[in-house]
Amino acid sequence: MAASPSTARAINDRLALRLLQDEGPLTATQLKTLTGLSRPTVADLVDRLQGSGLVHVVGESGAERRGPNAKLYGIVADRAHLAALDVRTRSVSVTVSDLLGTTLADASVPVGDDSGTGPAVEKAVTLLERTVKEAGADRLHTVAVGAPGLIDPATGELRDSTGLPAWHRRLVAVLQERLPAHVLVENETNLAAVAELRAGAARDREDFVLLWLGQGVGAAVVLDGRLRRGASGGAGEVGFLPVPGTSGLPSATGCEGGFHELACAAAVETLATAHGLDPSGALASGHEPFLDALAHRLAVGAAAIVSVLDPGCVVLAGETGHQGGAGLAARVESVLAALSPLRTEVRPTSLGDTAVLRGALLRARDAAQDELFP
Repeated sequence: MAASPSTARAINDRLALRLLQDEGPLTATQLKTLTGLSRPTVADLVDRLQGSGLVHVVGESGAERRGPNAKLYGIVADRAHLAALDVRTRSVSVTVSDLLGTTLADASVPVGDDSGTGPAVEKAVTLLERTVKEAGADRLHTVAVGAPGLIDPATGELRDSTGLPAWHRRLVAVLQERLPAHVLVENETNLAAVAELRAGAARDREDFVLLWLGQGVGAAVVLDGRLRRGASGGAGEVGFLPVPGTSGLPSATGCEGGFHELACAAAVETLATAHGLDPSGALASGHEPFLDALAHRLAVGAAAIVSVLDPGCVVLAGETGHQGGAGLAARVESVLAALSPLRTEVRPTSLGDTAVLRGALLRARDAAQDELFP
């Protein structure tokens, strides 16, 4: 069934906007070539997009030819401002950007365990407001928050999870109350995976698992280029995975006895101390017995994941994955090859500590563009 004229116009406009987003400023001739549309159709869509305030002339092409240079059209970047928050157990980081994702300002602040829910929330909100002002943004269109814990797939809200600070959930509610903006929340590991998929270590993969190794342990599952959350939003809660070498079995209320016990930051520090190393520099020490022991622990958990999902690639992220780098990833891949018949490449994160913020910014940008683009 042929599309109606209005539907065809909307499809063409969105295609042109995506090209301008991905390729940068383009001439009408370049848009014609890339879209396959006729010259009159391109001229009409450019007029429509200019009239809607989404596209403007940003310069002229430098093509060497006779006659006047062609106009270059680009997306109006300040049509909307976005914010991304990385909410950790003891800190908050903020980035403010334009509609194209260009960073305008960023900042971070520690949040102590003794802050209390109210003061911790106010500290985070004040940081966001100050960063927005520094960026010169009048108002925010979309805010994306990355936080540890489960996101309810039905409501999109951060669920109350044992062991996580109460101020995390309260922060999201306060942002929704005080900001004239769309506020979205997503699990931090999922956002890191989105960033690695689109701008990091997994850019060439459609299937992979990101293994988050920090104060907490988790995973994000990407299959067929899509993030998979599971029926209750809990896909990737591998901290609860029963594995050999732990003190017992995990429970519904605690991951002690699960993979978390072997791979969390505290466990890595204890392992380093047992090998006579300073925990702060152990991952970069090149100490083979320590790195081999750690790689074996990580491979045990990875093997269980691989045996179920067969993703073909595992990305090591979080504090341990970042600091361990390519050396640790290579060791894990070697041990994993001996534990599983499923060929699996293991890569280190290429975005490091910025992965969650990058993913949150991409999430905010996608949401804003979905609303603003026709």
